[in-house]
Amino acid sequence: MAGTLLFLDVDGPLNPYAAKPERRPVGYTTIRVPAAGRRPLRVWLHPGHGAALIGLGYELVWATSWMGDANKWIAPVLGLPELPFVDFGEALFRERPDGVHWKTDPLIEYAGGRAFVWVDDEQGELDHAWVAARHPGSALLHHVDPRVGLREDDLRALEGWLPRPPAAPVTPPGSRTG
Repeated sequence: MAGTLLFLDVDGPLNPYAAKPERRPVGYTTIRVPAAGRRPLRVWLHPGHGAALIGLGYELVWATSWMGDANKWIAPVLGLPELPFVDFGEALFRERPDGVHWKTDPLIEYAGGRAFVWVDDEQGELDHAWVAARHPGSALLHHVDPRVGLREDDLRALEGWLPRPPAAPVTPPGSRTG
Protein backbone atom coordinates (compact mmCIF):
# COMPACT_ATOMS: atom_id res chain seq x y z
CA MET A 1 0.00 0.00 0.00
CA ALA A 2 1.32 3.43 -0.89
CA GLY A 3 2.14 5.89 1.89
CA THR A 4 0.31 9.00 2.95
CA LEU A 5 0.93 12.04 0.75
CA LEU A 6 2.16 15.35 2.10
CA PHE A 7 1.30 18.13 -0.35
CA LEU A 8 3.78 20.91 0.29
CA ASP A 9 3.40 24.55 -0.68
CA VAL A 10 6.52 26.73 -0.91
CA ASP A 11 5.46 30.36 -0.40
CA GLY A 12 4.12 30.69 3.12
CA PRO A 13 5.14 27.39 4.74
CA LEU A 14 8.74 27.13 3.52
CA ASN A 15 9.29 30.74 2.43
CA PRO A 16 7.71 33.01 5.06
CA TYR A 17 7.20 35.75 2.48
CA ALA A 18 4.90 37.80 4.73
CA ALA A 19 7.60 38.35 7.38
CA LYS A 20 8.88 41.92 7.54
CA PRO A 21 11.73 42.24 4.99
CA GLU A 22 14.14 43.64 7.58
CA ARG A 23 13.47 40.70 9.93
CA ARG A 24 14.59 37.51 8.20
CA PRO A 25 13.51 34.60 10.42
CA VAL A 26 16.29 33.01 12.49
CA GLY A 27 18.01 30.10 10.76
CA TYR A 28 16.78 31.00 7.28
CA THR A 29 18.97 31.46 4.20
CA THR A 30 18.17 34.04 1.54
CA ILE A 31 18.23 32.98 -2.09
CA ARG A 32 17.51 35.10 -5.16
CA VAL A 33 15.52 33.43 -7.90
CA PRO A 34 15.58 35.00 -11.38
CA ALA A 35 12.18 36.22 -12.57
CA ALA A 36 11.53 36.93 -16.24
CA GLY A 37 11.40 40.67 -16.88
CA ARG A 38 11.46 41.54 -13.18
CA ARG A 39 13.97 41.82 -10.39
CA PRO A 40 14.86 38.48 -8.76
CA LEU A 41 12.52 37.05 -6.15
CA ARG A 42 13.77 37.06 -2.57
CA VAL A 43 13.09 33.66 -1.01
CA TRP A 44 13.85 32.70 2.60
CA LEU A 45 14.41 29.00 3.26
CA HIS A 46 15.41 27.06 6.36
CA PRO A 47 17.96 24.35 5.47
CA GLY A 48 16.73 22.19 8.38
CA HIS A 49 13.24 21.81 6.94
CA GLY A 50 14.27 19.15 4.42
CA ALA A 51 15.49 16.60 6.97
CA ALA A 52 12.54 17.38 9.26
CA LEU A 53 10.03 16.80 6.46
CA ILE A 54 11.69 13.59 5.29
CA GLY A 55 11.74 12.37 8.89
CA LEU A 56 7.95 12.63 9.15
CA GLY A 57 7.51 9.52 6.99
CA TYR A 58 5.15 10.97 4.41
CA GLU A 59 5.46 10.74 0.65
CA LEU A 60 6.38 14.36 -0.17
CA VAL A 61 4.83 16.07 -3.22
CA TRP A 62 5.22 19.71 -4.27
CA ALA A 63 1.81 21.46 -4.27
CA THR A 64 2.97 24.90 -5.29
CA SER A 65 2.74 27.31 -8.19
CA TRP A 66 6.50 26.69 -8.48
CA MET A 67 5.57 23.19 -9.70
CA GLY A 68 8.71 21.51 -11.16
CA ASP A 69 10.84 24.61 -10.54
CA ALA A 70 10.68 23.79 -6.83
CA ASN A 71 13.08 20.93 -7.59
CA LYS A 72 15.52 23.37 -9.19
CA TRP A 73 15.43 26.24 -6.66
CA ILE A 74 13.95 25.00 -3.38
CA ALA A 75 14.84 21.31 -2.95
CA PRO A 76 18.66 21.77 -3.12
CA VAL A 77 18.64 24.44 -0.38
CA LEU A 78 16.50 22.24 1.86
CA GLY A 79 18.43 19.05 1.13
CA LEU A 80 15.42 17.38 -0.44
CA PRO A 81 15.63 14.95 -3.34
CA GLU A 82 13.75 15.72 -6.54
CA LEU A 83 10.08 15.36 -5.65
CA PRO A 84 7.00 14.73 -7.76
CA PHE A 85 4.78 17.77 -8.17
CA VAL A 86 1.14 18.46 -8.88
CA ASP A 87 0.81 19.97 -12.34
CA PHE A 88 -1.98 22.48 -11.81
CA GLY A 89 -2.39 23.10 -15.54
CA GLU A 90 -5.48 25.17 -16.33
CA ALA A 91 -6.38 25.50 -12.63
CA LEU A 92 -3.25 27.57 -11.86
CA PHE A 93 -4.33 30.81 -10.15
CA ARG A 94 -7.88 30.47 -11.51
CA GLU A 95 -10.37 32.12 -9.14
CA ARG A 96 -13.40 29.98 -8.37
CA PRO A 97 -16.81 31.61 -7.88
CA ASP A 98 -17.56 29.25 -4.97
CA GLY A 99 -14.50 30.47 -3.01
CA VAL A 100 -12.77 27.08 -2.93
CA HIS A 101 -9.01 27.41 -3.48
CA TRP A 102 -7.79 26.70 -7.02
CA LYS A 103 -5.46 23.94 -5.71
CA THR A 104 -8.16 21.94 -3.94
CA ASP A 105 -9.63 19.87 -6.79
CA PRO A 106 -6.25 19.09 -8.40
CA LEU A 107 -4.95 17.86 -5.03
CA ILE A 108 -7.98 15.62 -4.48
CA GLU A 109 -7.55 14.26 -8.01
CA TYR A 110 -3.81 13.66 -7.52
CA ALA A 111 -4.45 11.85 -4.23
CA GLY A 112 -6.83 9.43 -5.93
CA GLY A 113 -8.45 8.43 -2.63
CA ARG A 114 -5.17 8.13 -0.70
CA ALA A 115 -4.76 9.81 2.68
CA PHE A 116 -3.08 13.19 2.46
CA VAL A 117 -1.92 16.25 4.34
CA TRP A 118 -1.96 19.62 2.59
CA VAL A 119 0.45 22.16 4.12
CA ASP A 120 -0.32 25.67 2.85
CA ASP A 121 -1.04 29.21 3.99
CA GLU A 122 -4.13 29.76 1.85
CA GLN A 123 -6.71 27.07 2.49
CA GLY A 124 -9.85 27.99 4.38
CA GLU A 125 -13.07 26.56 5.76
CA LEU A 126 -14.56 26.15 2.29
CA ASP A 127 -11.61 23.95 1.33
CA HIS A 128 -12.02 21.84 4.47
CA ALA A 129 -15.69 21.27 3.67
CA TRP A 130 -14.99 20.61 -0.02
CA VAL A 131 -12.33 17.98 0.77
CA ALA A 132 -14.52 16.33 3.43
CA ALA A 133 -17.40 16.04 0.96
CA ARG A 134 -15.38 14.85 -2.06
CA HIS A 135 -12.35 12.92 -0.85
CA PRO A 136 -12.94 9.36 0.37
CA GLY A 137 -9.63 9.07 2.27
CA SER A 138 -8.35 10.78 5.38
CA ALA A 139 -7.17 14.34 4.87
CA LEU A 140 -5.61 17.05 6.99
CA LEU A 141 -5.46 20.62 5.73
CA HIS A 142 -2.75 22.23 7.84
CA HIS A 143 -2.48 26.02 7.75
CA VAL A 144 0.94 27.66 8.23
CA ASP A 145 1.24 31.38 9.03
CA PRO A 146 3.14 33.00 6.12
CA ARG A 147 4.66 35.54 8.53
CA VAL A 148 6.60 32.83 10.40
CA GLY A 149 6.73 29.76 8.12
CA LEU A 150 6.88 26.12 9.14
CA ARG A 151 7.74 25.75 12.83
CA GLU A 152 8.30 22.98 15.36
CA ASP A 153 4.64 22.99 16.45
CA ASP A 154 3.59 22.48 12.81
CA LEU A 155 5.98 19.54 12.45
CA ARG A 156 4.67 18.00 15.68
CA ALA A 157 1.08 18.34 14.42
CA LEU A 158 2.02 16.64 11.15
CA GLU A 159 3.90 13.88 12.95
CA GLY A 160 0.98 13.26 15.27
CA TRP A 161 -1.54 12.97 12.45
CA LEU A 162 0.18 10.41 10.22
CA PRO A 163 -2.34 7.59 9.77
CA ARG A 164 -0.89 4.27 10.85
CA PRO A 165 -1.89 1.00 9.21
CA PRO A 166 -4.10 -1.16 11.40
CA ALA A 167 -2.18 -3.66 13.50
CA ALA A 168 -2.44 -7.30 12.48
CA PRO A 169 -4.72 -9.28 14.76
CA VAL A 170 -2.82 -11.09 17.45
CA THR A 171 -3.63 -14.74 18.07
CA PRO A 172 -3.15 -15.58 21.74
CA PRO A 173 -0.72 -18.44 22.40
CA GLY A 174 -2.44 -21.82 22.62
CA SER A 175 -5.53 -20.73 20.71
CA ARG A 176 -6.73 -22.61 17.67
CA THR A 177 -6.69 -21.03 14.26
CA GLY A 178 -8.69 -21.93 11.18
